[in-house]
Amino acid sequence: MGRVVAIGTRARVAGLSLAGVSVLVAEDPEAVRRAWQSVSDEVTLVIVTPAAAEVLSRTQLESTRPLIAVMPA
Repeated sequence: MGRVVAIGTRARVAGLSLAGVSVLVAEDPEAVRRAWQSVSDEVTLVIVTPAAAEVLSRTQLESTRPLIAVMPA
């Protein structure tokens, strides 16, 4: 089974750690890009906040490996 990672502001993603999700806090666009680059091949699902999704490219968002899920606003 793969790992799950969440990328976004602390306020939006911190609680996911309670469910075993690895949280990558990214408060600005550059931090989102760095967090995305740090996602390993073991990760099968990346949950991103809407603000983080705006930073990622269409190709990244449409990826199926890892699968990307955008949190509701």
